Amino acid sequence: MSALLVTAAPTDRRAPAGPLWLGPVTPEAYRAFLAARSTGPDGPSFLQLPAWAEVKEGWTHQLVGWGRRSGELDGVALVLLRAFPRTRKYLAYLPEGPVADWADPDLDGWLEPLLQHLRGLGAFAVRIGPGPAYRRWNAATLKAHTGTGRRLSDVLATEVDPLGSAVAERLRARGWRRCGGDSEDGADAQPRHVYQVPLTGRSSDDLWQGLNQEWRRNIRKARKAGVEVVVGSAADLPEFYRLLRITEERDGFRLGRTLAYYERQYAVLNAEHPGRMKLYLARHEGEVLAAHTMITVGRRVWYQTGASADHRREVRPSNALQWRMMLDAHAVGADVYDLRGVPSTLDPDDRAHGLLRWKLGTGGHVVETLGEWEIPLPGTTNHTLYRAFQAYLARR
Repeated sequence: MSALLVTAAPTDRRAPAGPLWLGPVTPEAYRAFLAARSTGPDGPSFLQLPAWAEVKEGWTHQLVGWGRRSGELDGVALVLLRAFPRTRKYLAYLPEGPVADWADPDLDGWLEPLLQHLRGLGAFAVRIGPGPAYRRWNAATLKAHTGTGRRLSDVLATEVDPLGSAVAERLRARGWRRCGGDSEDGADAQPRHVYQVPLTGRSSDDLWQGLNQEWRRNIRKARKAGVEVVVGSAADLPEFYRLLRITEERDGFRLGRTLAYYERQYAVLNAEHPGRMKLYLARHEGEVLAAHTMITVGRRVWYQTGASADHRREVRPSNALQWRMMLDAHAVGADVYDLRGVPSTLDPDDRAHGLLRWKLGTGGHVVETLGEWEIPLPGTTNHTLYRAFQAYLARR
């Protein structure tokens, strides 16, 4: 499909001069753009990597880029396309994307052409995950406000990001709706609340002092018990998956992913960039008791999925794993170690709170992202399909 050519409206004095081009880009150009943007804690997500399209079965995809100078990109997006049953229409999903300058005052200058392009691909609706953060709470604040019936929204945020607030208002004004509406946990495919440990300007001693007493005690206990943490390989993924199934049964959740999914993820991410995805194993007396996966893109590092056995938990293999992963992230110059999703509950009697409590011990902060936003594209058929899609989600 040829690129769109859009001329900035002469009545908008904020719009930069010159036309915008937008269309498919090569994986090489796309990766070069991401590499240039992967220099800080707000760099692109691993969910916007070209390789991520190969991880997702049942979706087609396109790499889209745009810019105002010939041969130069100002923004990119991995667009995943999922067909609506028995139609040639698609939901266009940009997980934690697009990768763009959300501070650009001419938001319509690239967002509207992007929607036009996706409509041309047959999309009936678009779901995006804007990059700016919205609010942050530090660990000390949340620990002090833990209590029966309490939630994150009951606690004054430590920091409110003005860009995130502005982007939310600009999207609402253009007809976008936040998935899940005002629901605190949303209805997003990706976690709305994540837990991050800042690494910039901190020594390994600083990171150790940032851990709470329980974490330090558990790491020492693992060390004294002889827990060994090693980086595994693809051959260890079946053992990781076995432990994951045990973890799902114990903690009452189901990710719904197969061993083949993790094998494919490991293969394609590391084919794109060696060492991008790593599997860490905690062994005790020759047995693997816990296994966690880690993904690195530029100067951002994510703990993605963790699994552990039901027995010998007293030797604290998961604490030992996380500490090693955090130190490795620090050693490669990462700006942030992201432990991904946390629940919004601050109620210690709520089963879900245990995950937040565990992550709070690392001394970082909860970040509320802007979450995911949707919009139906123009046309009666598109709006009808969008309503049917919403009804389907409500029944799940």
